[in-house]
Amino acid sequence: MVGGVRLLTCGRLAVRAVFSASALDIEITFKDMQKGPSTVLDSGVYGDDACFISRFKNTFVVGVADGVGGWRKYGIDPSQFSRKLMRECEKRVSSGDFDPKRPETLLEKAFKATAESPRPVGSSTACVLVVHQEMLYSANLGDSGFMVVRDGRVLTKSEEQVHYFNAPFQLTLPPEGYRGFIGDTPDLADKSEIRVQKGDIVLLATDGLWDNLTEQHVLEQLRPLIEEKATVQEVRTYYYQLQLLRLE
Repeated sequence: MVGGVRLLTCGRLAVRAVFSASALDIEITFKDMQKGPSTVLDSGVYGDDACFISRFKNTFVVGVADGVGGWRKYGIDPSQFSRKLMRECEKRVSSGDFDPKRPETLLEKAFKATAESPRPVGSSTACVLVVHQEMLYSANLGDSGFMVVRDGRVLTKSEEQVHYFNAPFQLTLPPEGYRGFIGDTPDLADKSEIRVQKGDIVLLATDGLWDNLTEQHVLEQLRPLIEEKATVQEVRTYYYQLQLLRLE
C-alpha cells in the first residue's frame, strides 16, 4: 500500500505483485520474485509477460510488458524482449534516472537501452505507472492498461491503442536489415495523470486480464478487498485460479 493506495499488477496468468502494508514494505506475489524491493518478473512459466516493481525515495513505479507472440513463427522467443525492457526500466528507477511526471521518458530510455547488445529481436506492449506525491502518472502503449477503483466504482480506465485487430501499438526491435514490422515509439504512449487518495485500488494488467474479464467482473472480484473482507493475498489467489481455469 502506498499512502493508503493499493496497487496490483496482473499478467496473462495471475495477479503478479502488490504493494502491501505500508510505503516501506512491498509484498512480492510469487516465490521466484522474492529478490528485494526492486523486482522484475523473470520466470518462463509466465509466458511472454514481464513486470517490474521499484521505488526511488518516496516515488513508486510499476510496469508490465506483453511480448508479442507473433514472433514465434520466426523462431523468436517473445519474452526476451519484454523481460529486458522491464529490467531496463527498473534499473533507471532504482538509480533515480527518470522523471516521475513523465513515465513515457522512462520507457524511451529503457527502450534505447534494450536495443544495446545483447539486442533481443521482438516487440511488446508496455504500461508504466508512477505514484509520486499523491499523483498517479501513466504511460500506456498498446493493449495492456490500468484501472483505478474508488469506493467500489471505476474512477478511470486506460484506453487501448491498436492499429487493427490483434495488432496493438508496440515497441519493436526487428532483425537487422528487415523492414515491414509494426513498430511504434514511446512518445506515442497514451499519457494521463490523476490524483489518488487513501483507499484507491489501482489494477495494472496486460491484455490477458482485460480480454477475459469484463469491467464489471473485475469489480465483483475486487469487492471483498474494497469492503476489507478479504486480503490482497486472497484476491490474488482467486485471480490466479480463475485465469488458470480459463486457459484449460
